[in-house]
Amino acid sequence: MLPLSDGMPARRFPIVNVAIIVANFAVWLFYELPNLQSAVFHASFYPCTVTHACHGPEPWGVSWITAMFLHGSWDHILGNMLFLAVFGKNVEDAFGHLRYLAFYFAGGFVAMMTQTLMTLAFSNAADGRVPNLGASGAIAAVLGAYFVLYPSSTVLGLFVIFPVRISAWFFLGFWFLYQLFEANFGLFGATANGGGVAFFAHVGGFIFGVAVAAFLSSLGRVAPQDGRQALLRAST
Repeated sequence: MLPLSDGMPARRFPIVNVAIIVANFAVWLFYELPNLQSAVFHASFYPCTVTHACHGPEPWGVSWITAMFLHGSWDHILGNMLFLAVFGKNVEDAFGHLRYLAFYFAGGFVAMMTQTLMTLAFSNAADGRVPNLGASGAIAAVLGAYFVLYPSSTVLGLFVIFPVRISAWFFLGFWFLYQLFEANFGLFGATANGGGVAFFAHVGGFIFGVAVAAFLSSLGRVAPQDGRQALLRAST
């Protein structure tokens, strides 16, 4: 299912979320498309660089950031940015601009390190040299935060070609369980987690987002709007 809207307009313009989306598209259009293979090789993150088992084009302390803005195909970037556009605006609304920016990058780091740990622990040396890229780990953290902050909201989406409305709590909960299932199933695969979809990055990012949002909520540091009231305002 592809999410189209959560029916909750943000109370303030999500400048950080929009800037992140614009940056991702700019990197894709002006850096990757002219020479995709070269861009992926030079700016991706390589798990083996963390343990110095190999040397990447950039130090891992830099490449975990550059890799967050890379994508492998149109489907990859369009899918990621759709999820970020739908769910990121309201998380930024609750966190505030600067806190959301820090949270996004921290989520991306945790997601990348989770995938790296599982790759190095359960895969072979060749898998550690497979480039990791994409914004989905950071976006998974955003989804985890949304899961905590807006459980009563309703997602409008497309199931194949049919429009449906579904609880955000159910949609994101099912999304996470699917990532967790695929991640653990991958442990028994021949290539483990070195290539393909980085499911453990999604799992790590989502758990991080849940934990941070729950912690900040307990301290009163985030201010989510009432989803039911916002939906009522949007429909009147």
